[in-house]
Order: sequence, then structure tokens, then C-alpha cells
Amino acid sequence: MTDTELRTSGTSESTSSGAWAVLLPAERYEAERLVHHDTLELTGLDGVARPRPGDRVAVLVGEPLRLVALGRVALATAETREDPDDPQSEAGPGALVVTYTRRVLDEPVPVDGLALDGPVTGLDPAVWRELADRVGPPPARRSWLVSLDLPIEAASPAEAVRLFWSYVQELGPRELPAFVSPSGDELAMQAFVLGAEANQDPEEDD
Repeated sequence: MTDTELRTSGTSESTSSGAWAVLLPAERYEAERLVHHDTLELTGLDGVARPRPGDRVAVLVGEPLRLVALGRVALATAETREDPDDPQSEAGPGALVVTYTRRVLDEPVPVDGLALDGPVTGLDPAVWRELADRVGPPPARRSWLVSLDLPIEAASPAEAVRLFWSYVQELGPRELPAFVSPSGDELAMQAFVLGAEANQDPEEDD
């Protein structure tokens, strides 16, 4: 799904006027940068105000406070058990699910003068619109070539492929460099690790 207005769950701006700020922990923000997700699922929000489906959300990260995404609250998930293996355990509210409508995870927008009460804070709709205006429209999309090359010793091509996927699952984007270039301009290739450009030339480090 691209960064567009929510087209699911039957909600629209005319049916819900709520606006909220969601504050992500630093480690969750880094996880969102590593792998693409269409939705943001948050748990452990017992005792805090719960946005309604269709409410607008500004997703922020702190220290310093920055805006990293916009979204809308999707339909709530089912209640979850404190112990999923024990059907008699006390049920709690399900995850808060936010469908992304605009992401600026790689270029966060600084936010000044906004006080947050916790992980979820109600916002004046005018404040939300001001934050959304700072993000601006999404940039034009283009084609990219992304590759991951691993030298693997194996007895057969099939075994090499199995080992490849095993390494990918084990090491993931935190350790493996992915190489990306604009389609048709391979000379502009860059390596990325942890969601950020990473130099892979040891001679340039000297």
C-alpha cells in the first residue's frame, strides 16, 4: 500500500473528527524503519484513552520530538488474553491499530511546543492539521533496483538457496547490507544497513 488516504474500514474524515498523537519508543521507531508495514500495531495501552476507528493520528518519536508518520485508526482487534495459552485468563483490550497514510520515517519533521501526556494523547484537530501540513504531499514514486548478494558454499543450487534464506532470516536488515540504485542508473548504487546508508568500502574508512 502506498502513502495515500485510508481506503478501508468504511471510515472517513466526515464520520470521525478525533485527532491523536502516538509516541513511539526509540526501539519501535527503528523497527518501523527497517521493514515496511502498512499498519502500526500498539499494545500495552491499558488505562489510557482509546482513539476510535477513523480518528486521525500523528505518529511521533521523542528526544527530540519529531513527526514520523500520519495515519488513521483502523477497526480495533479482538480482545487479547493476559496469558494466550490460558483461555480463563483475564481479557484485555486488543491492540491499537493505525493504518499509515503518510510516512516520513527517514526524514522526520521537528516538532516544537507540543506537550504529550503519554503514549497516546488527544490533539486539537487544528494542531493535527498543522502537523500534517508540515509533512506535505508524498514525493513522486520511482522504480528502484534492490539486491542482496551473499557468497554461499553449498553442494547444489537448491541447497545454496535454502542457506541464503536461512542467512537472511537469521541476520536480517540489522546486519546484512542491501544495495539499492535508481532503475537504469546502477552506478548510483548505495548500500543500506539498519535503514540508513552505510559505507561498504574499507579503504574509505582508513
